Amino acid sequence: MNRILFFILLLVAGSLIGYNLTQVDYNDPFNGQSTVALICIVAALCAIVLLVIFMISKKIQKKIKE
Repeated sequence: MNRILFFILLLVAGSLIGYNLTQVDYNDPFNGQSTVALICIVAALCAIVLLVIFMISKKIQKKIKE
């Protein structure tokens, strides 16, 4: 159950990155809506990193118990 939830959350974060990449104005990325899109991209990347760290810690915890 937990593994399915992690993969769903990873998929959502990845799709948020993809969507926000389309919202960035590459000629002026730090102005207007592009700034919001860049912040959302960074937030989604942080969420992915945290989920991966949590998955690795769960694997380590499982190995320690064995």
